Amino acid sequence: MEKQKSLFLSTLEKNQDKLYRLCSIYSDNNEDSKDLFQEVLVNIWKSMSSFKGNSSIGTWIFRIALNVCLRFKSKYTKHQNRFIRLDSMTICNIGSQVENEKRDEKLIALRKCVKKLNDGDKAIIALYLEGLAYREISDILGLSENHVAVKIKRIKSKLLNCINGML
Repeated sequence: MEKQKSLFLSTLEKNQDKLYRLCSIYSDNNEDSKDLFQEVLVNIWKSMSSFKGNSSIGTWIFRIALNVCLRFKSKYTKHQNRFIRLDSMTICNIGSQVENEKRDEKLIALRKCVKKLNDGDKAIIALYLEGLAYREISDILGLSENHVAVKIKRIKSKLLNCINGML
């Protein structure tokens, strides 16, 4: 149990920012991101005993996180179909002020464009933006490295067009 706890804490320390950013891509506001992040951590903790080491711990936790995010998105979509969301009431904290306003504007546009992608493309680009290698992304998603490379190239093109359309 102590070994499991130590592995969990060290893995969390190395990956918590990446996991949180992944959660924020699948949620609409800061509070949902925090809730989703907690759900991801709970699921990783519950699954620690089943980690066999067939892949890296990073690959394994991202696979869990992605599955939790997709389940959340599915539940959220069903929930939203029953209620009208008052967007004017939603307050989204984008983060600290960046000195360069143009960079901040592009970052906001990128986030909006990523959220518009379908779930498959969103998963691929989120992992790519976190700096994971094509090999790791292919292991997490169960795709070939070549397929991941082709998808990333196409997604980049979509995002560039979307961002240029917003700016």
